[in-house]
Amino acid sequence: MIYLGVVSLLWAFSFGLIGNSLKGVDPYIVATIRLGCASLLFLPFLITHDISVRDRGRLILYGAVQFGLMYSLYMRAFYYIPSHLVAIFSILTPVYVVLINDIRQRKFSWRYLLVGILSVLGAGIIKAKAVPSGDIWIGFMLMQGSGLAFAFGQVAYRDWKYKNRQINDRNVFSLLTIGGTLCAACFSSLFTDWSTLEINPDQLKSILYLGFIASGLGFFLWNKGATQSNTGTLAACNNAVVPLAVICSLFVFGEIENVQKDTLLRLILGSVLIFAAVILGQNSKLRKE
Repeated sequence: MIYLGVVSLLWAFSFGLIGNSLKGVDPYIVATIRLGCASLLFLPFLITHDISVRDRGRLILYGAVQFGLMYSLYMRAFYYIPSHLVAIFSILTPVYVVLINDIRQRKFSWRYLLVGILSVLGAGIIKAKAVPSGDIWIGFMLMQGSGLAFAFGQVAYRDWKYKNRQINDRNVFSLLTIGGTLCAACFSSLFTDWSTLEINPDQLKSILYLGFIASGLGFFLWNKGATQSNTGTLAACNNAVVPLAVICSLFVFGEIENVQKDTLLRLILGSVLIFAAVILGQNSKLRKE
């Protein structure tokens, strides 16, 4: 659980950083560069001689979904909604984690689903009172696709690691990020308007931070934490970042000026429910799928 908690703190700044510092930069280029940086970070540790060709392909596919597809949809959402709404609209990810896990295991875990729902309720209380305009609904749908992709990838990798405990996470992680990079690059080749692409030095610094730290180190620790956590804890921790991200977006990046005065109270109440879900999930017996 400690890995998941550390990454939640690390990712809390990413929402506001993307929504403010990288506003106007093509989202697919950002996703491709940051995943490319993550690949470079772990490429020196890559060892594949103990992994079958099929498993190598499987890990690349998992990374393409968890990182590439997730990032492409996630980054695009910032075109339609502010960063604190991007954080809020990720609240259904815990339920997706539980449901995908149950489908893969062909069983129903009502306690883990309860943990996921409790976490969603907590994040829902935090939600901003926004007018449901067309742009907001587009942003919402993009975030649901992103959440599904991220949930599938982390559950699939955890299941693979349970069957291959002798493999060190750092020795295969670059296969995941390479898959993500290739997926994001495909989106970029189709949708990037290269004639208008501009990245200033400050934006490049932000992208490099997101690539090597938030994506590289962050995703590695997250997936490692996922392999050491039960489904309930993993589901709940997917929303632990929500109150932290909203706090950063509102108070660090100045979005507080555009929200209503009851935001702080809802933030406190929602955070209590989310962290209660994390505790409930942690107290569940670690699954050995």
